[in-house]
Amino acid sequence: MVYHAKTDIILGITMFLLVWIFGAISLLVFITSLSTVIIMSTSFIVSVVYFWWYANSIRFIFCENYLLVKGGPFKSKIPYQSITRVLPTTEKYTGYLISSSDKGLEIFYKTAAHGSIKILPEDKMKFILELKKRCPNAQIPQNQQFE
Repeated sequence: MVYHAKTDIILGITMFLLVWIFGAISLLVFITSLSTVIIMSTSFIVSVVYFWWYANSIRFIFCENYLLVKGGPFKSKIPYQSITRVLPTTEKYTGYLISSSDKGLEIFYKTAAHGSIKILPEDKMKFILELKKRCPNAQIPQNQQFE
């Protein structure tokens, strides 16, 4: 089962415009030769495409033995038996996707590298129900707390 991340359109458009405006301004300052313009333009376009790809490819995949959180080239495999609890989070601007929504989920799990991950699936209620099926021992509050 695959769930996509909820994206904030207004925040995305604002960041997109700001990146292009600041990129154009910085390019105008450093115009010294054609090769400089080509190198800076190429590196800027590659960076923008990379961040766009990362932000638009975030998904949460329920595999047989683990939850796979994938965004661009990054991925986290969280075994179901290591998930200890799931709580609503009100922290903005954190997690796999920068979002202005303050109604995400924080999944706590046992591992050496991380203690929790913050996510914001598009269909939060279906995601929680699926997680409850696969992690019966995890502490997951009633659905009303996640709305």
